[in-house]
Order: sequence, then C-alpha cells, then structure tokens
Amino acid sequence: MRKSSSRSRFGWSNRGGNNTVTVIEAPVARSYRRRAIIAFWVTLGVVGLLAATVASEYMHPILGGLLGGLIGVVVGAVVFALIVAWPVLRVFWHWLPEIALGLVAVYGWVVLMQSTPLWGSLLVVLLVVGVPAAIGPVRRMAVSWAWCLIVRHRLRLCFAAFIATNRQGSLPLILPARPTPAGERVWVWLRPGLSVRDLEQDGQVQKLAVACWANEVRVMRASRKYAALVRLDITRREPLADTIVSPLPDYVTVDVPANAPTSPGMPPVGLDLPDVPDEPVTVPAEVTRPRKPRNPTTASPNGFDPSDYA
Repeated sequence: MRKSSSRSRFGWSNRGGNNTVTVIEAPVARSYRRRAIIAFWVTLGVVGLLAATVASEYMHPILGGLLGGLIGVVVGAVVFALIVAWPVLRVFWHWLPEIALGLVAVYGWVVLMQSTPLWGSLLVVLLVVGVPAAIGPVRRMAVSWAWCLIVRHRLRLCFAAFIATNRQGSLPLILPARPTPAGERVWVWLRPGLSVRDLEQDGQVQKLAVACWANEVRVMRASRKYAALVRLDITRREPLADTIVSPLPDYVTVDVPANAPTSPGMPPVGLDLPDVPDEPVTVPAEVTRPRKPRNPTTASPNGFDPSDYA
C-alpha cells in the first residue's frame, strides 16, 4: 500500500487510499493568492503615489518618491498577507468565542493559583461554577449561549457540505448569534453567488433544521438596505405551547352574596337571568308605517327626494 503526502502552501494534504485530510483546498488557495497579488500591486500604486505626492511637499521630490514607494510596499505587503491568510483567519473567526473562553479560563486559573493557595483556588472555582449551575435562570441562560456556539459550527458545516458557493469557493460568513425564547437567531452575510432564495428552498431549510438538531429553521432578510445580510431563526421549542397560569382569578371576590346591592359604578354581581321579567317589545308606529312611493318628478338629478323625509 502506497501512501503519499504533499504539503501545500497552507497545510498538509495526505492522500493514501481513502484517507484524505485537507486543511485548505488548493483551488481556494490559488484564488486567494491571485487576488492577493492583484491587491498588492494596486495598493502599491495608489498608496505609493499619494504618499510620494504628500512627502514631496516637505522634502526633495526624489526622496519623497522613494519614501512614497516604501510606504506603498509596506501597505501592499500588509494587504497581501491579509488576503492570503484570510482562509486561516476565517477559521479563527469561527472559533473566536471558544478561543477567548479558553484563554480566560487558562490565564484566570494561572493568576488564581499564583495569588491564592490551592484550597482557595478550588473554593473559588467551586463557587464560580457551582453557584450558577444551581440557579435555574443562570443555568438556562448558560445553556442557551452554549447552543448559540454549537449552532454556528453546525451552520458552517452545512454551508461547506451542500450550500452552493461561487467560483472562488467563498462560503457565507457566519456572524454572531444570540438566544431567543424559541431557540437561536444567527446572522449570516452571503457572499457573491448566493441569494436568500438559495437558502429558502424547502429542501435546504429541512437540511439546515436536521443539521442544527432543531424543529424548524426560518430564513429571512435582516436588512432592507443590504440583501446579503440574512437572519436564520432556529426553532427547537414552542414557548407559546406551555400552560400559563393567569393571576386574574385571584382578584375575583368569591364571598359576595347573590342578592348583594350594587352601586351604579359597579357591575352587577350574582345576576340571575330567570329573575329578569319578560316585557313585550312595542314597535313605534313610525317604523311600521309604509313609505310613500317616490315621485320621479320631484326627485333631484342627484337622486335626492324630499318626500322620503315627509
């Protein structure tokens, strides 16, 4: 069995039998490298020319041109590095909350161990972790934010698996998420080549719901100005389906007798409909009197007949 491994510019890619591990796809790396080269030369020309023009006002034109060219090279190199490293930076962006929490936990523990004895450090950790876990609202809030982190990674896997990309292989950029009473809400920035209709298809929505371990996923625009900004509402529970106990019956007095007198400003209490006497209803003669026929000669052109009011 032959197993070969080759190293690309952005990571290892092992190919042997069915074992394939790729950090960044080669077409994506070539596309970003091509765009980085173009951006470098454009930035060098624009920034170098502007910097040389400004520097020539304060020094010799030759020195100003050299200084402007140096500034253009530095700024172009920074732009080149950012574009080339963007696939890797995007991975850091996806894992930014976890990385931040890990750094806080590690450095917090180190500082705590250096400033307190071991039993004091364990007591502080027990209080920080145990007290929120014992309080119901705090525990549910922590679980809700944990689901937000999980949903962002599940959506990223969905976009990489079955959501169509553009020719450069650019996937939608997953923005922050926050918990809602029904689940989670995630904002996504679509890249060129995608639209809301690509996500609103019934098959795609069902796949997103299955991947996010949810009941339903709704896709809608999140901005009237930018069509690329999309909002995904992940529903995993129905908050309106729970039984809500109303406090209104507690305000109703139950010890009032049925024949208790009521004031004019109070509604009747203990009303018994059989006690209400039946009185015949009389119709006024004006209502039962037949109307006179309309005289077409006296009617006005607009349809008004004075005899109707006689």
